[in-house]
Amino acid sequence: MDGPVESIYNLIPTVVEQPPKPPRYNSKFKPMVKNEIKQDRSPNKTMGPAKVAVPTPGDFLKKRSKEPVLGEQTRFAYLDDSSKKPPVPRHDERPLLGIRTNKNFINTNAVENIMSVPKKPLPKFVDTRRGDNNYLEPSGLVPKYTKKGDYGQTPEYLKKRNAEVKRAQEEYDAYIRERMKLGAMQQLSLEEREEIINGLKKNWEELHHQYQGLSVVTDTAPKKNRKERMEAEMKQLERDIELIEKHKIIYIGNN
Repeated sequence: MDGPVESIYNLIPTVVEQPPKPPRYNSKFKPMVKNEIKQDRSPNKTMGPAKVAVPTPGDFLKKRSKEPVLGEQTRFAYLDDSSKKPPVPRHDERPLLGIRTNKNFINTNAVENIMSVPKKPLPKFVDTRRGDNNYLEPSGLVPKYTKKGDYGQTPEYLKKRNAEVKRAQEEYDAYIRERMKLGAMQQLSLEEREEIINGLKKNWEELHHQYQGLSVVTDTAPKKNRKERMEAEMKQLERDIELIEKHKIIYIGNN
C-alpha cells in the first residue's frame, strides 16, 4: 500500500520559496500621455471651481426670464392699403353738417350724359337653340392674324430652306453637266423613257396572264414555288414602273 514515507526529516517544516515576479511592464509612451492629459485639462474642468459664489437673495429665477426676447413689434400693412376705400363710419361718428355746394347736379348729369359716347356692347355669338351666348373675342372665331403686318408673307425659315434647296439643285446640275462633258453619263430621251415604260408594262401583262392561268390549289411544292416566283417578279416590275414614271429626267452611266 502506497503512502507517505515516514521520516524524521519530514517533521521539520520547510520554507517554500516564492519565485521572483517578472518586472512590471511600463510603456514608453506613458510620460507623453500624462503630459497630453495635463495640457488638455483645466483645474476646474471635472470637479468645478474651487469656490462657488453664494447667490444673493435677490438673484432668483424669475418667471419668463428664459424666454427669447422678441424684436420691436411693428404694425402689419397690406400692399394695397393705399388703394382701399375709406372705412365705414362707426355708429358713434356724426357726419359733417352745414356744408353746402352750389353745384347743380341735375344739369351736370344731363350734360355729361348728352356729351358722352354710347358704350358699344361686346360682340357675342349664340351656340345653342336656347340662346346660350359667349363672347366672340376670346372664342378664336375672329381672324386676328389677318391684321398682322407680316400676314401672307413667306416665313424666314422657309426662305432659308428654299435657298438651300436651290443651291443644292444648282450644284447637282453643275455636276451632271461636268459628267456629261466627260462622257461618263448620258441623258435618257423622252421617247426612250416611254419605250422602257411600255416594255415593262407589257412584260407585267404577260406575266399576269400566266399568273391567272395557274392552278388555284397549290398542293405541291413546285406549284407553290412557281406562284411565289411570279408574284415576286410582278412586284419588282411594278416598283420599276413606279420609279421610272416618278422621274422625268433619267441619266445613264457609261461605266
